Amino acid sequence: MRSHARLLGHPLHAMLVAFPLGLLASSAVFDVLFLATGRQAMATVAFWAIAAGLIGGTLAAIPGVIDWLAIPESTRAKRIGTLHAIANMGVLGLFALSWIARDADQPPTLFPMLFSFLAVLLALVAAWMGGELVTRLGVGVDDDRHLNASSSLRRQP
Repeated sequence: MRSHARLLGHPLHAMLVAFPLGLLASSAVFDVLFLATGRQAMATVAFWAIAAGLIGGTLAAIPGVIDWLAIPESTRAKRIGTLHAIANMGVLGLFALSWIARDADQPPTLFPMLFSFLAVLLALVAAWMGGELVTRLGVGVDDDRHLNASSSLRRQP
């Protein structure tokens, strides 16, 4: 099933998810660095990485929803896509709770960091489901794909 939200021939959702995933996962790494060093700068970076990741994740969801709507009903792909979306909403929700419970200029307590760490675990599950959609079920992949396919920038007849 070819993606319905594309840019230069490639699925837009796949392009956009890398940024929020990287930012949100990095925020958890900076939380660990804060715990290890006690340096406030690490907590501040985590705070702003979460903020940027939440914005990016929300934007990445838009083409994801467009593609999800195009998946035929009563298919395994629709079920996995629904679970993938729910899991990612959970990831964004947990990170939002973590961000709300923080202050950019104050050391975070363990409570908001716990939300972030749980969100990272849930993000791994959601990412597996996204991989299942693309690599196993072919969602977002051109029907005429093969090892010697022409460039996605080339107009198809």
